Amino acid sequence: MRHLAFAALLGVAGCITPSIPIPPPDPTEMMFHLTVTDTVSSAVFTYPATQNYKNSVAYVFDRDTGQGVFQDTNVDGSIGPTLPLPAAAGDNVVVTIESGSQTVSTCVVLREGTQDPNAFCQ
Repeated sequence: MRHLAFAALLGVAGCITPSIPIPPPDPTEMMFHLTVTDTVSSAVFTYPATQNYKNSVAYVFDRDTGQGVFQDTNVDGSIGPTLPLPAAAGDNVVVTIESGSQTVSTCVVLREGTQDPNAFCQ
């Protein structure tokens, strides 16, 4: 009898489908526009629309300056343009997406335009 109850419990538990993890931001899809005004450098971040990031929050944090920006993703799942982030080319910048109970991040070595997936943060 106990075996039958255990098997029934396993059958019920097997019907619960875990959520599919969202993918981390792809460096080749990340776009940063760098500007320098009076020797002060900043970066504005954008990311194209993706279903995975709808109703999420995006965090962009520069490890070198210790500063960051965050905002809700756009209705279509795209991100940005963000507020300017104090950052310069060569800085280690972490892009984090928080969606429900899931959080994923990618760190890039900042450059103008799309980011290099082979340039790893230190």
